[in-house]
Amino acid sequence: MKAIILKEEKLQLADIQQPQIKENEVLVQVKAISINPVDNFMVTNPESRERIMGVAPGEEIIVGWDISGIVTQVGRQVTDIKVGDAVFGMVNFPGHGKAYAEYVAAPAAHLALKPDNISHEEAAAATLAALTAWQALVTQAKVKKNEKVLIHVAAGGVGHYAVQLAKHFGAHVIATASAANREFVLGLGADEFIDYQTEKFEEKIKDADVVLDAVYGEEHLLRSLEVVKPGGRVISLLTFFDATPVAEKVKEKQLYAYRLLVASSGEDMKSLAALLENGSIRSYVTGTYSFERLPEAHEQIAGRRTRGKIVVTL
Repeated sequence: MKAIILKEEKLQLADIQQPQIKENEVLVQVKAISINPVDNFMVTNPESRERIMGVAPGEEIIVGWDISGIVTQVGRQVTDIKVGDAVFGMVNFPGHGKAYAEYVAAPAAHLALKPDNISHEEAAAATLAALTAWQALVTQAKVKKNEKVLIHVAAGGVGHYAVQLAKHFGAHVIATASAANREFVLGLGADEFIDYQTEKFEEKIKDADVVLDAVYGEEHLLRSLEVVKPGGRVISLLTFFDATPVAEKVKEKQLYAYRLLVASSGEDMKSLAALLENGSIRSYVTGTYSFERLPEAHEQIAGRRTRGKIVVTL
């Protein structure tokens, strides 16, 4: 089968053996793959590959976690998925997902059935990014109706799902993004928009119940902590809360502060599948690449200016 492997620190097309499945896995013929900033981070940071993926520096690997496709084999322990089913999910994250390939051996517990009314491209997009938004806002922050929720980087992969999820649960959503993405973000359902390039969000908000911070850096996290009301919740995707000024502010305001690392979950994928099926959320795919052009998709992601999601088709 064809795969994109990371060899000598470069993504390269290769012919390799089709994977063998375990008893709790299914073999998926991949139709679409989603590319995330963390994918590119793994390619460019060998030490992080060892920490997140459990692979040694210099080892030839297959990157990627997000897939949508058709099941061609089923392990003996799998009872809720059958050959011919269309499925999607984030496979083995954290860990070695091996998604950049024509066939992927995936734990059945990491997958959900793809809704019939969405494409494989839309399904693949709604995996790592949508799971991150779900686990941040629903699992950790437990967003409730009428709460005020601030979402940073609202036009990005995680952000554009987060805006839709927060609105689905009845929150008042304030979103930050660049001016070029204003109409896009408001179209997702955001109630208020802040242009992070010309406005300081901490001067406009003082009483947020929840903040989802997807910006790296202690300074930005401190600014986010300033806008949350005492007893509120702050979920950070990139920055830990252990720096002294940050930890002191969390303690002072008695906040629930959680640094999230998304994890594969078929149950969460099923929840997202239901929302995709009834139209409560949708994927915005703004770039599609052929499998052979996958390295170009990485270049697009590396620019950190992507609206919505980038997808590769097979």
